[in-house]
Amino acid sequence: MSKARYVESSIRVLKGLEPVKERPGMYTRTQDPTHIMQEIIDNAADEALGGYATRIEVSLHNDGSVSVEDNGRGIPVGMHPEEKEPTVQLVFTRLHAGGKFDKRDGEGAYAFSGGLHGVGVSVTNALSKRLEVTVKRDGKIHHIVFADGFVLEKLKTIGSCDVADTGTVVRSTPDPRYFDSPHVSLPELERVLRAKAVLLPGVHVVLNVERDLANPTRTWQYPEGLKGYLEELAGDEEPVAPIFTGSRVIEKNADQDTFAEGEGAAWAFAWFDNTGGLSESYVNLIPTAAGGTHEAGLRTGVFEAVKSFIEHHGLLPRGVRLQMEDVSSRLHYVLSARILDPQFQGQTKEKLTSRDALKLVASMVRDPLEVWLNGHVEWAKKIADVVVRQAMARMKSGQKVEKRKGSGVAVLPGKLTDCESDNIQEREIFLVEGDSAGGSAKLARNKQTQAILPLRGKVLNTFEVDRDRLFANTEIHDIAVAVGVDPHGPNDSPDMTGLRYQRIIIMSDADVDGSHIKVLLLTLFFMHFPKLIEGGHVCVASPPLYRIDVPPHGKRPMRKLYALDDTELAAIDERLTKEGVRAGSWSVGRFKGLGEMNPEQLWETTMNPETRRVLPVRVIETERAEASLVFSRLMGKGEASARREWMEQHGSDVEVDI
Repeated sequence: MSKARYVESSIRVLKGLEPVKERPGMYTRTQDPTHIMQEIIDNAADEALGGYATRIEVSLHNDGSVSVEDNGRGIPVGMHPEEKEPTVQLVFTRLHAGGKFDKRDGEGAYAFSGGLHGVGVSVTNALSKRLEVTVKRDGKIHHIVFADGFVLEKLKTIGSCDVADTGTVVRSTPDPRYFDSPHVSLPELERVLRAKAVLLPGVHVVLNVERDLANPTRTWQYPEGLKGYLEELAGDEEPVAPIFTGSRVIEKNADQDTFAEGEGAAWAFAWFDNTGGLSESYVNLIPTAAGGTHEAGLRTGVFEAVKSFIEHHGLLPRGVRLQMEDVSSRLHYVLSARILDPQFQGQTKEKLTSRDALKLVASMVRDPLEVWLNGHVEWAKKIADVVVRQAMARMKSGQKVEKRKGSGVAVLPGKLTDCESDNIQEREIFLVEGDSAGGSAKLARNKQTQAILPLRGKVLNTFEVDRDRLFANTEIHDIAVAVGVDPHGPNDSPDMTGLRYQRIIIMSDADVDGSHIKVLLLTLFFMHFPKLIEGGHVCVASPPLYRIDVPPHGKRPMRKLYALDDTELAAIDERLTKEGVRAGSWSVGRFKGLGEMNPEQLWETTMNPETRRVLPVRVIETERAEASLVFSRLMGKGEASARREWMEQHGSDVEVDI
C-alpha cells in the first residue's frame, strides 16, 4: 500500500468561487437548478419588498436558460471604493459580497431581506455555464457576461434609456455537471412565484414558458392576499369557521425592548374537519419549507388563545388535557414573518432558527385571535369541538399503547421525575449529569412530555461488562427500568413494546467531564441497547458553553446570544463586529455546568423542542465494524498501548477545553 505524501504543497487554498464548484451541495440543492434561480428571484423580490420594484418577470427559454427581470433600482455598476472593480462584477464573483449586511445602522441597501450572507447569486454564477447581467441605471444600459463563474465580457455600456427606467435582467444557463437533473422544476418555480405575488401586494409577477405554445404566459395577482391563497390551497373543502386573517408590526415607539421597529407577521389560518394540517411559511418573502421558530410561534399563540377560550367556557371534558398538537393538527395556515436579522439553518434557508421569532409571532397572534374567538362564540365553539375531539382521540391512542406493555412492570426509580403524557410518540427522557443540573432541568421541563433522570457521578464503563452483571450498577439499572427495554445484543430481538419514551436525550455539561460522561453513556447504548440506536431513540443535547450579553445597538435592543464552543463564540464576535457593535461592549459569560443555568436559560437553549439543538445518534450499517473498532480502542481495558499510540498520532488535532 502506497502512502500519500503530506507536505507544504499538499495544502490547497480554494479562491473565488472554487469552494462552490468543489462542494455545491453545501451552498444549494443539487437535485436540479431551481434553487439557484430562486436566488435571483429572491433578489428581485427584496427590491419589491423595499418598495423599489413593481414587476418581476421570469422566463424559461428554449435553450435551457432562465432570465429574471425586475424594475428595481438596478445593481450598482460603478467601481467599488475598496475592491477597485465594478460592483456588479463583485456581487457575482465574490462570496460574501452583498447589500444586506448593515441593516441596523441604516447603511445597507435593505432593511428587511431574505439574503444574509452575500452568497446567493455568486453561487448561481459559479454553477452556470453562462450568466449575463443587464442593468438599467442612471439613464444608461450596462452589460456584463460571465462563463463558469469568471468574467467573459467585461462590463460595458451598450445603450441609453430614460433616467426613470431602471432595473436588472439576469439570464443564467445552469451547468448540468452540478445537478442530478439539468431542468428547472416548473411546478416548484410556479409555487415560488405565486407565493411572491401573495406576499407582495401590488407587485405584478409573470412567468413566460417559451416551450409551452398553448399557455406561454402565467400571471399571478391575489387581491385578497393570504386569505385568497389559503382558499386556493384548501381546494373545495370548507373550513369549520371562517378564515382568520391579520397582520401586526412593531411600531417606532412601541413600549417593548425585545423586537425592532418594522418586525412583525401576517397570517391566514382556519381549521378543517377532515384533513391534517397544511401549512406554508415565509420569512422576508423566502419560503421556509421546513418551518422553524416563526411557525412554532404561530402554533404557540394559537394554542394559548384557543386553550384560554375553551377553559373560560368550560368546554373541556373532565380528565382531558389539551396539548399543542390537538390545536394544530387540523389547522391550515399561511404565515409571512418580517425579521430584521433572520438566522436560517443552512444556505438554502429552508428553516428559520431565530429564537426571538417564536416570541414575536406568538405575541402578534394570540391577542387578536382571543378577541375574535370571544366575539364569534358560535364559530369558536365549532373550532373547540374539533380541538377537543383531537385531544380525546390522542388520549385513546395513548391508552392503546399502554395496554400492549403487559403487566410485569418493574418499579420505576425513585429519582425519576416522570412526565404526564400517555402518548409514547411525544414522551422524552433526559439523562442529566448530577443532581444540581437535574434540579434545574426539573424546573425547566415541560412536565407533560419531558421526564428527568439525574445520574450520580460517572456511569460505569460497560464496554467489557457482562450483560448479566449490568444491573449490579445502580445507575444502569435505573436507566434500563426507566426506559422500559432490557439490555440486548446487536443480533437479539428485544421486546420493544415496553419502551416508555420516543427520545432518550443525553444532557451533560459542555466541558471535558461532560464529554466523558457522554462517551460512557454512548458506550452503554452501543454495546447493550443497540436497537434503541437503530430505532433513532437515542439523542445528544448540545448545551451552550458561553452566554453573550449584547447591549442595544441601532434599531436592535439588548440581546442574549449563546455559543456552543469557542468556534461559535469567535463567529458571534465576528458577526457583532460586522454589525457595527462597539468592540468590547458586549460581555461573555461562561457556564461552568448545566446546574449553573437558571431554568429559563436551560429551557430556551437545551430543552425547548422549537429552539434546542439535539443530535440524533446513528450508526451507519456499512461502518458498524469501524465504529466497534473505535469503541474498542478508546474504551477497552486491554487497549492502553493502542490508545497511547492513537493519542500520540492525533492528540494535536483535538481542541481540549479544561
